[in-house]
Amino acid sequence: MSEELLLILGIILGVIVVLFAICLFRALKAPSRKPYHFEAEVDMKLADEYAKKLSAMVQQETVSNADDQDLTKFYEFHKFLEMSFPNIHKVCEKHDFDGSLLFKWKGESAKDPILLMHHFDVVEATGAWTYPPFAGEIIDGKIYGRGTVDNKGPLFVMLQAIEESIMEGFVPAADIYLASSCTEEIGGKGAPLTVQYLKDQGIKLRMLLDEGGMVIDSPLPMLDGTFAMLGVVEKGYGDLKFIAKSTGGHASAPGKNTPLVRLGKFMAEIEDKNPFRIELTSTLKEMIRRISPELPLKAKFFTENLWLFSPLIKVVVKQVPTLAAMTRTTLAFTKASGSEGYNVLPQEAYVTGNIRYIPHQANAECLGILKRIASKYDIEIEVIYDGVPAPVVDYQSDQFKLVEEIINEVYPNVVVTPYTMTGGTDARFYGELTADGIRFAPLFINTHQLDLIHGIDENIDVASLPLGVEFYKKLIRKI
Repeated sequence: MSEELLLILGIILGVIVVLFAICLFRALKAPSRKPYHFEAEVDMKLADEYAKKLSAMVQQETVSNADDQDLTKFYEFHKFLEMSFPNIHKVCEKHDFDGSLLFKWKGESAKDPILLMHHFDVVEATGAWTYPPFAGEIIDGKIYGRGTVDNKGPLFVMLQAIEESIMEGFVPAADIYLASSCTEEIGGKGAPLTVQYLKDQGIKLRMLLDEGGMVIDSPLPMLDGTFAMLGVVEKGYGDLKFIAKSTGGHASAPGKNTPLVRLGKFMAEIEDKNPFRIELTSTLKEMIRRISPELPLKAKFFTENLWLFSPLIKVVVKQVPTLAAMTRTTLAFTKASGSEGYNVLPQEAYVTGNIRYIPHQANAECLGILKRIASKYDIEIEVIYDGVPAPVVDYQSDQFKLVEEIINEVYPNVVVTPYTMTGGTDARFYGELTADGIRFAPLFINTHQLDLIHGIDENIDVASLPLGVEFYKKLIRKI
């Protein structure tokens, strides 16, 4: 081996050793602490009173269904709210948009109003529940039932905080709007109608707070401790239809590349070679910066050195569905149809896909990519619904810092971090009214309870309710 080659190899090895030493030093000197796991210390007598009110709310069945236009149960829920929160109905100006509600709590000034919102419709509750899904059973310090987390628990603490504040004679410094739709779970018209009314009134919001992240134990792999996750990015919701056509025929003599086969090849390519671009956005980098101290050293070696390992981290996040969904547009195939006969080749077959557009890759670019791939298989694309991403909230804004400050008061020692939402909320319709639509419900849940949202045995801890009420009472006093 020549001296020149040895010299080059020595230099390369030296650079590697130096880089390793720098990365290890940065990881070791990064702030670290014993992970903090939140434990609620509340007045349990008050918590039990709140639990009974939430239980009664859960007992009001408010499942929304796009194919059922009967609003009777939603108006029954209105009556329940009127009995449960009489001061809100006495003091606030009420508006009804086909079952969805908006209240205006008049403040000392009409300037820079805020909007607090949580929907009251829920998804269906099929399957074998341990306790009836609409009984609101309170067992061993937990309330069981559909909607306890999504979204009647957050709705309850919001309304209870306003109810108590009115009873105490408090008047907010600025107008506060309270919105609650009955169509959130089906992407219906409740929120759009509310938005249109506010636009017609010339209302511009200082901020809004809707469902989204919560105070959660260990929300991500390798992450130990309790974290308050504030959603600041909401992806654009879309539905697409992919159509393959042919002349049809008898299934006894099929040709090649029949419609279903072409659709299958198309879906396989999308899954195997995901065409959407992964990007470590400023929001994601900030989330990594904030959670990094709580990671084990082997992970911190990479998270404290994004300047070097960003390309590697992009590869790693592909393997974790939750993280992958935070970094790029996703497309999930949801429905399919072919011929009506077992022995008939379809003249037309289709699959539908639910697409969630990431802000850094606009709708038109994503659709262009899909059209190029679909054309290889002679597939047409029909856009059923095309929603754009909501404005990205600046985690350095006064509004974000205000919410962060209150979380730190109510949940001391909990790490607060911005994150990218993978689901959708009614807040996405309010982009024209405010750039500060923060997605956060101020209730503590564990990872298991998080997994039960929209599932069997959805439940929430009784002890989390007083803290949720305290959060909203502090918020409306600091606006």
